[in-house]
Amino acid sequence: MILTSNRRFAEWGEIVGDPVVATTLVDQLLHHAVVIKIEGASYRLRGHADLIPERVRANAPIAPPPPPKRRGRPPIVRNGAADHCAG
Repeated sequence: MILTSNRRFAEWGEIVGDPVVATTLVDQLLHHAVVIKIEGASYRLRGHADLIPERVRANAPIAPPPPPKRRGRPPIVRNGAADHCAG
């Protein structure tokens, strides 16, 4: 089982609503678990960098996504306009 969260374990009490229940839950989850802590810019937010205000984006380590790679044959260019092949 893989469980992901963007919250620290100390914050789970607020989320669950009861710090005692959250402590028990975390204790049971971590008993034989391997915890991998990932730091750095959010990969998920990279695709939405344009939705973040410029003043926030300037201070955040979020890079815009690379342009999508084209697949298939390139379009045929005729008279300055691209026509797409049917087959």
